[in-house]
Amino acid sequence: MQEYAFKRGFSQDISRIRELLAKNLPAGIKEENGKLEINYGALTRLVIEIKNKRLCVETEANKGAQDNVIMDTNKRFRVFLEEATGYTAKERLKKAKKDVQGD
Repeated sequence: MQEYAFKRGFSQDISRIRELLAKNLPAGIKEENGKLEINYGALTRLVIEIKNKRLCVETEANKGAQDNVIMDTNKRFRVFLEEATGYTAKERLKKAKKDVQGD
């Protein structure tokens, strides 16, 4: 499971996350116990929840997906994460490294 921090000013409301998920990864969204779950493109399962003021994401990939489907899914997922957290991929990587080092 990956955890992502929210940039200051970005709402941690699950309904906002649901709207962004529907916009970027248009698939049937199941909501149960505060968790959102979808199956889209190269992702056989994507589960999202908000825990301790962080966006928690669990993914399972479809290993047999075609390259173009994988590329499209990854692009859409990165856009979703940026819109949800307020951080670009580069900023998320920098924060993750900082969290691991404990600085």
